[in-house]
Amino acid sequence: MKAVRMHAAGGTEVMHYEDVPMPEPAPDQVRIKVAAAGVNFIDTYHRSGLYSVPLPFTLGVEVAGTVDAVGSAVQDIAVGERVVSGFQPGGYAEYTLVAAAQVVPVPESVDLQLAAAAMLQGMTAHYLTHSTFPLAAGHTALIHAAAGGTGQLVVQMAKQRGARVIGTASTEAKAELARAAGADAVILYTEEDFVAAVKRLTDGAGVDVVYDSVGQTTFAGSLDCLKRRGYLVLFGQSSGPVPPVDLNILNPKGSLYVTRPTLGHYTATRDELLWRAGDVLRGIAQGTLRVRIGHTFALHEAAQAHAVLEGRATVGKVLLLP
Repeated sequence: MKAVRMHAAGGTEVMHYEDVPMPEPAPDQVRIKVAAAGVNFIDTYHRSGLYSVPLPFTLGVEVAGTVDAVGSAVQDIAVGERVVSGFQPGGYAEYTLVAAAQVVPVPESVDLQLAAAAMLQGMTAHYLTHSTFPLAAGHTALIHAAAGGTGQLVVQMAKQRGARVIGTASTEAKAELARAAGADAVILYTEEDFVAAVKRLTDGAGVDVVYDSVGQTTFAGSLDCLKRRGYLVLFGQSSGPVPPVDLNILNPKGSLYVTRPTLGHYTATRDELLWRAGDVLRGIAQGTLRVRIGHTFALHEAAQAHAVLEGRATVGKVLLLP
């Protein structure tokens, strides 16, 4: 079968489309014939060496497809089932192995490409808005990169929970996407200082929570957007990692909270995984959650997919289609 592997860390040139042996499932695994693989920033961190991985390494952690083989100990998943998973490497391939405990069934009414597009970003939006800082009516949230794949889902879920949403975007076209997702106001950070804009939009009060996936270039400003005892939820670093911070600054800025969550800690049990994934897939099936696929590439075009993602030229999910 074909897969995209790296034999050393580096730029997109380290990604190789090559022949690899067909994998056989262990007793607790299923083999999935991949219909679509999501392209995520964590894939670029694996490729670049920011997150260390064993080499050679098949990139990609998010896939949707059809089960074509099951391990001897798997009892609740059958060959032919439509499934999605978002946690084990090996997704940039025609076939991949996933632990049965990390597989989620996909309703027949949900397209497999949409399932792949929604798994990681949808569950991320879910835990951010339902658990890390549980939004409710009366809250105001600032969402950076509100037009991105995750950003649009965070906006939608924040609005469903009754919050007022302020988004940031780089262009008017992206701002329109954030508004279409439900944002009450969108700041063009390329034209206006987002801290000053937030103060203006909140009559100087600031916001209850900032959901920040950008990192280095927004972190300091995000702190300055918060009201007293507000929460900065740093869940990504598309502009680079945040440098060391003197925690004493949280005191004069209003006894602030900062957290750096990760999806794995919010899907640590099978029940929690099924709750979050089930809510996301049900929302898609019922039309209450809209997932935008921005770009699709053939599997052998994985390097181009990474370039688009890292260039922040996306307005929705990037997928690889084997």
